[in-house]
Amino acid sequence: MIIIGGGVAGLMAALAASPRPVTLLNPGPLGAGAASAMSQGGLAAALGADDGVALHVADTLAAGAGLCERAAVERIIGAGPKLVETLLRLGVRFDRHGDALALGLEAAHARPRILHANGDQTGAEIMRALIARVQATPSITIMQATARKIVIGDNGVTGVLAVRGDEVVTLPTDNVLLATGGIGGLFSHTTNPEGAIGHGLMLAMDAGAALADLEFIQFHPTALDVAGASLPLISEAVRGEGARFIDETGAYFMHGGDLAPRDVVARGVFAHVQAGHAVFLDARGIGARFATRFPAIAAICARAGIDPATQPIPVRPAAHYHMGGVVVDASGRSSIEGLYAAGEVARTGLHGANRLASNSLLEAAICGEAAGLAMAGLEAKRPRDVRAGLPPLPDAGPVRKLMSAHLGVLRDAAGMELAVQAFAGMESKNPAAGLALRIALAGLARKESVGAHALAGGKQFCRAA
Repeated sequence: MIIIGGGVAGLMAALAASPRPVTLLNPGPLGAGAASAMSQGGLAAALGADDGVALHVADTLAAGAGLCERAAVERIIGAGPKLVETLLRLGVRFDRHGDALALGLEAAHARPRILHANGDQTGAEIMRALIARVQATPSITIMQATARKIVIGDNGVTGVLAVRGDEVVTLPTDNVLLATGGIGGLFSHTTNPEGAIGHGLMLAMDAGAALADLEFIQFHPTALDVAGASLPLISEAVRGEGARFIDETGAYFMHGGDLAPRDVVARGVFAHVQAGHAVFLDARGIGARFATRFPAIAAICARAGIDPATQPIPVRPAAHYHMGGVVVDASGRSSIEGLYAAGEVARTGLHGANRLASNSLLEAAICGEAAGLAMAGLEAKRPRDVRAGLPPLPDAGPVRKLMSAHLGVLRDAAGMELAVQAFAGMESKNPAAGLALRIALAGLARKESVGAHALAGGKQFCRAA
């Protein structure tokens, strides 16, 4: 079996499949270019004495604006406490208060249930532990290569074509897991690595797999407003500690909504920027504790010449997380025999129209493990024909301005139609434009504002969960 992607989902799948032989493809060293390693906020799990799985489920359904699949939510959220035990056993060092795990509060959570590591380096700590285990597992072969095509035969997957340096590598296999991350790099500003341009979705599209909910793209309201395309994130946990939004006049403008669901906050910040204001996150009330509680964010701010203890932090919305993706079942199976997906590239039904904060690491780990177990339990077939030509290389450059202008925090039909026309003219030579076209068409098809799909002038609402 082959796993494409070395973030939390891919690593958990590889470990779960042991001792079955696995080849894990990653463009660079493990950890490099993975959004998982950049995750600051943490991992959500119902562990508190005043919390419970049912309450975490309710919060997830509410944030998803009625478009979550309840069965998926109950399954994944219900597995959270056991996952924490697994991660602790694998060597993850979550923060503690004395002997108890420390639990933080984030937007739209009714209880403190967010586990952190090293204050604001949760993803990096989980990745550290998983990479160490993967590197020590003999059944896992790590190959630095970029998957370029999943080859499909009459009965499903037959192999993968990958590029390693100047060499095209042919890898026969019946089972492939996509664990390639998100699409933020298709926008002018993102909190993702710039290379996160929907590579896995392009592979899935080329293979003919079913995709869904592509229009639901979450924009994080507090990316550090500095030069560049890939912007450092100022974690929601900073607001959980009491930071508030202000503008250049010092006025507070969110009217108590600093910890509302992300789509609500992003629209509020975006509207204030569109009205001609600069937006800042005022964390001065945290004071000297900031550097201890958020060491990585403090260092990011210091590099930008900002002291959060004494200065407001300039922020802006940026593309952050894709709720849509490859349609999968509880074991990560797609509509193509032998093709699986887990993590941000997959559409599990957990997030609906808007992801609840810190549910992504939870989903990646649980669904990656489930996919690895399912693939390991399959009977290996004889190698089949994997001859195929390579598709064109994707180029996100030509689509970024159009995606940001017409598929951003607020959209309208006229803008999305312009994007469709432009992307349609590029798709035959650029897989990135082909994916952008599918996203724009999905946005046009959804005529109502719901969750992260917000139409300018449209009434935003939540359906009953």
